[in-house]
Amino acid sequence: MKKVYKRITVKSLQEMKDIGDKISMLTSYDYTTAGIVDKSGIDVILVGDSASNIMAGHETTLPITLDQMIYHASSVIRAVKRALVVVDLPFGTYQSDSQAALESAIRIMKESGSHAVKLEGGKQIKESIKRIINAGIPVMGHLGLTPQSIYKFGTYTVRAKEEEEAKQLVTDAKYLEKIGCFAIVLEKVPSSLAEKVAKEIKIPIIGIGAGNKVDGQVLVLHDLIGMTKEFNPRFLRRYMNLHDDMIDAISNFSKDIKKGSFPNKNEQY
Repeated sequence: MKKVYKRITVKSLQEMKDIGDKISMLTSYDYTTAGIVDKSGIDVILVGDSASNIMAGHETTLPITLDQMIYHASSVIRAVKRALVVVDLPFGTYQSDSQAALESAIRIMKESGSHAVKLEGGKQIKESIKRIINAGIPVMGHLGLTPQSIYKFGTYTVRAKEEEEAKQLVTDAKYLEKIGCFAIVLEKVPSSLAEKVAKEIKIPIIGIGAGNKVDGQVLVLHDLIGMTKEFNPRFLRRYMNLHDDMIDAISNFSKDIKKGSFPNKNEQY
C-alpha cells in the first residue's frame, strides 16, 4: 500500500522515489487553477517561467522578470494546501552572479511563501546552487533541454543524443545530487539516458519528454487540458480539448445575448 501524504515536502518526494511511487507535477500560474490542480492530488506544482509563453504570449521564457515570477508564485501559494510549490528562477537572476542568485531565491521564498526554487544547468551554475542551498532553500535542478538557453541551442530538438553530451548530462546530474539538489527535471532527452540517470541517481528524476522509466512526470497545465493548440510535441498527452469547449461556450453566450434569451426571467432580480 502506497503512503498517503497530507502535505508534500522534499522529504516526501524522496520517500516516493525510495518506495517506487511515481511523482506527479504540473504547472500553475494563478490562484484559481492552482486550487483546482492542488485538489486534484498533484504532488508538485511548478510556477514555471513558461508563464512567459502561456500567460504573456512571449516566444521564449527569457522575458519574464523576477517580480513577475513572484507575483505568479504568490497567487499560486495562496490556493495550495497539499502540493509542494517550486518556482523557476528566471533568466538573468542566477547565471553569472551567485550573490544575485541567492538574493533572487530569498525574494521568491520571502515574498511568495513558496517552498523551493528550480534552476536550469549543471556545473556551470554550481556556485549559485551551492549558495542557495547553504541558505536553507531547497533547489530542484533542470538538465537536458533548458529553455532559457534556447538561443544557444538554436532549436527545441532532443538533447544529449550524442555520446559526449550524454556523458556530460550524467556527470551534471551526479554533481547536482552531490551538492544537495533534492530533485532534477530532465527535459527532452532519450528515454534510455533518462532511465540510466534515474537508476544511478538517488534523488527523484522528473521527466518531460524523457520516457516513463524516471521517477515522475511534469507537463504544462494549459497543454494537458488542451487550451493550447499550436504546441504538439510527441511527449504531450491532451486530457481535454478545453480550447474548443471554451470557444463553443463563449460563442453560445454571445448568441444568447444577441437573440435576447440571456438573461431569462429566472436570471434577473
